[in-house]
Amino acid sequence: MEFVAPRVSVVILNWNGRKHLQEFMPSVVAHSPEAAIVVADNASTDDSVAFLQSHYPQVHIIQNSTNGGFSKGYNDALAHIDTEYAVLLNSDVAVTQGWLAPLLALMDSNTQIAACQPKIRAYLAQESFEYAGAAGGFVDKYGYPFCRGRLFDTLETDNHQYDDTTPVFWATGACMFVRLEVYKKLGGLDEAFFAHMEEIDLCWRMQNAGYQVFACGGSVVFHLGGGTLPKNNPRKTFLNFRNGIVLLFKNLPTASLFPIIFTRLVLDGVAGAKMFFSGQTKDTWAIIKAHFAFYGGLPHWIKARRHARQFAKQEAKRTAYSIVFEYFVKNKKTYSDLMRS
Repeated sequence: MEFVAPRVSVVILNWNGRKHLQEFMPSVVAHSPEAAIVVADNASTDDSVAFLQSHYPQVHIIQNSTNGGFSKGYNDALAHIDTEYAVLLNSDVAVTQGWLAPLLALMDSNTQIAACQPKIRAYLAQESFEYAGAAGGFVDKYGYPFCRGRLFDTLETDNHQYDDTTPVFWATGACMFVRLEVYKKLGGLDEAFFAHMEEIDLCWRMQNAGYQVFACGGSVVFHLGGGTLPKNNPRKTFLNFRNGIVLLFKNLPTASLFPIIFTRLVLDGVAGAKMFFSGQTKDTWAIIKAHFAFYGGLPHWIKARRHARQFAKQEAKRTAYSIVFEYFVKNKKTYSDLMRS
């Protein structure tokens, strides 16, 4: 099914998420008059599709044939969409009145902006920033991600300290506004990631290709989080550590590739040892499996790097410091603390 809708499509990926659709779809329908609303269903076995057909007949439904995860699910769905922009919106996000207008105005203001995000606050603690994106993300020199409003597990209260509109390194996949032409040109999300960090990889490739990524403080949404894999799930640990290494391997310039990868592997080993002595043995094993998955997948990652690098016109700028050192050694617990160094 190919359709031409308004300039923006809000695309919600669903897998057995009837509960989330029931709770969060009302805000999306009520507050997104500028957009076509699309649900991409990843071969759900619950009654999600029937629920939508019954309660939201105005919502377009794309039924993917398999559950290929976050990346493949969105790539398959967006192949059928022909709008100028698309918003990749998690099914557990409540949007607010007027949330789309500032994002659309920002993207219209500069054709070099390929992606942006609103402020992401926690649905269950609405004055707090949410873990997955907060007010825009960055990557440190060793590839560890962090956000304005969230360093590791330290979440800031939103006191309007990040109400600005500013370039960032990555926009969260929980609510990611993309220029669809650029998304498709660069190959979309890397399906080998399955889930976690695929949006960081895409934003890195966008910047290497000469585009920009922004956070827009004039728009706010609320994210429940943990809907697919909770933070303490070993599967999530595996994906985060494997994808973190792949992220570096695909996108770093050749001159710094091996020194940075080696240092990252050592730091991952330290993290694994810490988890082991803290009793998190399943997470330690997940890190070990993540490293072997990286080594075992090298032929694929080499091809992925070659494909990504063919679009590179510049090198995206990571931060010059180690967020691990700044946070755990220098005790800098907020983004504002980092900026005062």
